[in-house]
Amino acid sequence: MATVPAELISRAQAWLAEDPDPETRDELAKLIEAEDLDALAGRFAGTLQFGTAGLRGELGAGPMRMNRAVVIRAAAGLAAYLKDSGQGEGLVVVGYDARYKSADFARDTAAVMVGAGLRAAVLPRPLPTPVLAFAIRHLGAVAGVEVTASHNPPRDNGYKVYLGDGSQIVPPADAGIAERIAAVRSLADVPRPETGWETLDEAVLTAYLERTDAVLTPGSARDIGVVYTPMHGVGRDTLVAAFARAGFPAPAVVAEQAEPDPDFPTVAFPNPEEPGAMDLAFATARSKAPGSVDIVIANDPDADRCAVAVPAPGTPEGWRMLRGDEVGALLAAHLVRKGATGTFATTIVSSQLMSRIAAGASLPYEETLTGFKWLARADGLRYAYEEALGYCVDPEGVRDKDGITAALLITELAAELKREGRGLADLLDELAVEFGLHATDQLSVRVEDLSLIAGAMRRLREQPPTALAGLAVTRADDLNEGSAALPPTDGLRYYLAGAPEAGIEAARVVVRPSGTEPKLKCYLEVVVPVGDAAALPDARAKAANTLAAIKKDLSAAAGI
Repeated sequence: MATVPAELISRAQAWLAEDPDPETRDELAKLIEAEDLDALAGRFAGTLQFGTAGLRGELGAGPMRMNRAVVIRAAAGLAAYLKDSGQGEGLVVVGYDARYKSADFARDTAAVMVGAGLRAAVLPRPLPTPVLAFAIRHLGAVAGVEVTASHNPPRDNGYKVYLGDGSQIVPPADAGIAERIAAVRSLADVPRPETGWETLDEAVLTAYLERTDAVLTPGSARDIGVVYTPMHGVGRDTLVAAFARAGFPAPAVVAEQAEPDPDFPTVAFPNPEEPGAMDLAFATARSKAPGSVDIVIANDPDADRCAVAVPAPGTPEGWRMLRGDEVGALLAAHLVRKGATGTFATTIVSSQLMSRIAAGASLPYEETLTGFKWLARADGLRYAYEEALGYCVDPEGVRDKDGITAALLITELAAELKREGRGLADLLDELAVEFGLHATDQLSVRVEDLSLIAGAMRRLREQPPTALAGLAVTRADDLNEGSAALPPTDGLRYYLAGAPEAGIEAARVVVRPSGTEPKLKCYLEVVVPVGDAAALPDARAKAANTLAAIKKDLSAAAGI
């Protein structure tokens, strides 16, 4: 066996000496005793980087894993940042989901805040992330922390930070917090009293539920059949309570996924977008009386995202999962119909359809970088969505994506359409006829070696494609350079010329590394003019063929 470098052993032993968690202490002690070079090197190759997504990573011992020692340092850095910003006596609200170690990380955070002289309040139990985002504004806090890894694999956890406006941190706050985290020399320097913080009661959840009433129109339709899955997460009780308050029939909850379970035993990844994740929900819908289920709804484990499926007769599943862009457009159209005013916003990787919906209603429209940390800051925001199943339908209540209120609003829309003898798919067809078919797809590559992502981005920058699917690249933006409208970010955007003879109006491609997962993500959109409903099948076929060709050419250009 190779000799483990003495410096690595020394670092591991120093970490072990101050690790407050018996589980990770035991894990690390065994690795040191076994002189497991690979495992130790992976855990001590650096530190988890604190950025605009906060922290997220695999649970385990060492500075490159999520554990109590890393969380205590992160909390100490946040506390120092707040004190240096003149908010040293303010309130920090802490929420958490049902993943492994989430409750421990929440308590450690509260203890660090109190030890630093701030006040801290912890949500009463594992609750959806939107409840935490709401509580920050509702309680007048100076910051909030949500312990969650959202839809990541079971062995992950994360640490999401909000400031007092209820939105997630953006630069330069992230760098300021990271600088103060790095300044923490020893956990012995971080006071952590065993008491002194408040555990909130159910009143905060009641206030959130009362706020959900604001997203619906009094007297709108309520006759609707819904199958719902919380995907082993924390959304069920809150969503069911919100449905009851609204007067919707109780949704049929997928029994196998109803209870919070950090192992997520029925899914490979607890993300409604992943293949197979919705299978049990579709099976539950098929088990009901024919015609009794109108839509299927899913939340991700922390219930800040919302997935929707519609009947698809003739397909094996009998249901079709709507893309985030489709739900985003449906909600935009519904809000326009309800007379909403204010800015409609989405991200640079989402469909351009909403820009046309907003323009048709003479509403302001804005595009931001990916993530609700940016969307929430759109001037005069009324509605925002991103293609990754995130929707903000009540920014005055929750300045972040909210899978509970989004579920309420899409259910109201489905009920209204049902009363008119139509469905969500019918409205999508109408939008395509009015604004053109905006067909989207994604090329997503998950890697073990992050250098593959960097290599693909470098290859595309050094040898940018001049055409994709036979469509000329008319403009290539390196988003690293930033612009007057967008801060710099690691991404590339290509605008493609149309092909009138082929019935293609235009196309667009955006390539970027994921901010939360080891993935390279490529977002594709093709726009096809549609004269009338009879032309839709042909338009969809053209779009699908073009998207498939773009995928093939882009994959070759990126070498992935």
